[in-house]
Amino acid sequence: MAERIRLVVVEDNQGFREALELLLGLQADMEVVASVADGSSAAAVVREHQPDVVLMDYRLPGLDGVQATRAVREAAPAVAVVCLTASANLREVDALFEAGAVACLSKDQELDEIIQAIRDAA
Repeated sequence: MAERIRLVVVEDNQGFREALELLLGLQADMEVVASVADGSSAAAVVREHQPDVVLMDYRLPGLDGVQATRAVREAAPAVAVVCLTASANLREVDALFEAGAVACLSKDQELDEIIQAIRDAA
């Protein structure tokens, strides 16, 4: 089997974060190497764990998703950032892409779509 996609999850909602960790961890080609609840910790965790993809929430305590995406991309330029948001307007989505995100999905999209976006990003 090819090497697994290493993921870091940045999500402040504990229940949603734990569900993502569980569901993504069940994928044969994915491994969640770390998860954090705030944007301020994202860059340090990425430097430490060297993931392939960061799954980033938009609304976060500390740094928001745009600031955290920018910090992650500065810390590890090869890391792909896939944003997940419950609600972001067009201006906010544009800001995420400008910060370096490769995809932006809604949290209510099908899990298969989220998984495919992660695979595409990796």
